[in-house]
Amino acid sequence: MTGLEKAGVLMLALDEERASRLFGMMHEDEIKAISAAMAQLGVVPVDTVERLCTDLVDNFDTSGGILGTYESTEALLLKTLPRDRVAQIMEEIRGPAGRTMWDKLGNVSEELLASYLKNEYPQTVAVVLAMVKPEHSAKVLTLLPDSFGMEVVMRMLRMESIQRDVLDRVERILRAEFMSNLARASTSDAHHMVAEIFNHFDRKAEMRFLAGLEERNRDSAEKVKAQMFTFADLQRLTPPAVQVLLRAVDKSQLPLALKGAPENIRTMFMSQLSERAGKMLREEIAALGPVRMKDVEEAQAAISNLAKDLAARGEIDISPVSDDRVIE
Repeated sequence: MTGLEKAGVLMLALDEERASRLFGMMHEDEIKAISAAMAQLGVVPVDTVERLCTDLVDNFDTSGGILGTYESTEALLLKTLPRDRVAQIMEEIRGPAGRTMWDKLGNVSEELLASYLKNEYPQTVAVVLAMVKPEHSAKVLTLLPDSFGMEVVMRMLRMESIQRDVLDRVERILRAEFMSNLARASTSDAHHMVAEIFNHFDRKAEMRFLAGLEERNRDSAEKVKAQMFTFADLQRLTPPAVQVLLRAVDKSQLPLALKGAPENIRTMFMSQLSERAGKMLREEIAALGPVRMKDVEEAQAAISNLAKDLAARGEIDISPVSDDRVIE
């Protein structure tokens, strides 16, 4: 039996619930291939079905389990494929999920894609946005500079059918430049990912996990802490950035967050309010009375997360102050 035929037999041997769950994890092409093999099986003797099931279980039993990692996959591929081809395959699978280049682009965040495309020719961007899902293209367009975005729209309107050679050229550019850089970044961005998760902890959980990480790997703990953005880091903001944050913040959260804030953070916010607004905010803070630390930390986390969202949209800068910046 071929691999597809064996897979078909095993799928038929499973109950409907388990078979449907497996199909749900497959790509459409894989489902079609296995379904075609199933449809042509005819009568499969019971002993054949039993042998296939036994072989499958035996393979797992004798292997002592299977460890699937990028490294083990790459090592296996290098035994059969040229090194440059393996490097290309590994870059693609380390990048966003998707069977084709356009599927992969649909799983890239709009901010990242827009950041890359704004430096490309309008015609190239038009081809890319024509190939990905409309909802994804819409979000990317809103993140491009207005004049550039309109030029892209005009190119899309003048575009008839996309020639195969043009599509291949754009795909090669994306694979060589954008996807390869994205794949490399994804392998070195683990500390940032963990920092983002830690940012959503309450203070107690944050301290517990950071202490545990320091015990196991002090270097990693320092890298994670360096990439975390907490409420205390709001002191990095410039006065214009504080004003942007004040306009966007939930007014019910601000008094609660400032109730337990360091004096310098409280002063920073008050300095960007009018005398009347500042007085009202101080009165709101005083009127709160005793509050739970957990509620304060949740309000502070919500505001620091809002600051990160504003930074991701390019509305404020939350990066640490460098030596060449002027602090007023």
